Amino acid sequence: MLLWGQTSPAAATTLDPYAGAEDNYAGSQIALHEGVDGVPHYDVSEDQVLGHDVSGHQGDVDWPAAVGGGARFVYIKATEGTGFRNPRFAQQYNGSYQNGMIRGSYHFARPDVSSGAEQANYFVNNGGGWSADGKTLPGALDAEYNPYGETCYNKSGPDMVAWIKDFSETYRNRTGRYPTIYTSTNWWKRCTGNSAEFRFNPLWIARYNTFIGELPASWTVQTIWQFQAAGPLPGDQNWFNGAFDRVQALSYG
Repeated sequence: MLLWGQTSPAAATTLDPYAGAEDNYAGSQIALHEGVDGVPHYDVSEDQVLGHDVSGHQGDVDWPAAVGGGARFVYIKATEGTGFRNPRFAQQYNGSYQNGMIRGSYHFARPDVSSGAEQANYFVNNGGGWSADGKTLPGALDAEYNPYGETCYNKSGPDMVAWIKDFSETYRNRTGRYPTIYTSTNWWKRCTGNSAEFRFNPLWIARYNTFIGELPASWTVQTIWQFQAAGPLPGDQNWFNGAFDRVQALSYG
């Protein structure tokens, strides 16, 4: 029972479609819905590179400490939908660059509030662009469980595929690059019908376990594996599937 003057969570979301957006980040909902199993080892080898991802949730990041901890690349949340920008973005995006890291930005998808094209343009206009400077990764689309309501944002599989295509093609037209797609296999199967239509987009897969497991149908190999939701580096922990020259190659396009 609500007391006088109180607002239900549903009504609050209706009034402010970005309530809680600062706490939405790559994997926040995947960890909630799929859990965290096992503790992968941080065994550095010649065929993988350690990195991480952050958002406003982490606040200002100590970049020299992150680099000292072994981080070589990072993805940073820039935007959500068409109405939220990470208030810590400048410190995180510029600071990582100034400390020698290869960095990129990502967009938290909100298929419930506007079209894929509108969100891709908002993303590019607010920090999600790309340049061939050897230090900038292609922007990433974070496609995961809806923190505001129905898991698939009330979209059918074909409608979700069309929305992601709209975002991807608009981003490519604006930057010349296909965006990386961040997702989990379970969400991808449930919300896109396990679409196999995105093979040109690099895959950033989330699975918090000692192994990656099955990949979504669009891909036969991952580019990045988000293997742990927390660890020594700020935010989530990631392995790049390849040596450092492959990270550089992705940044150059």
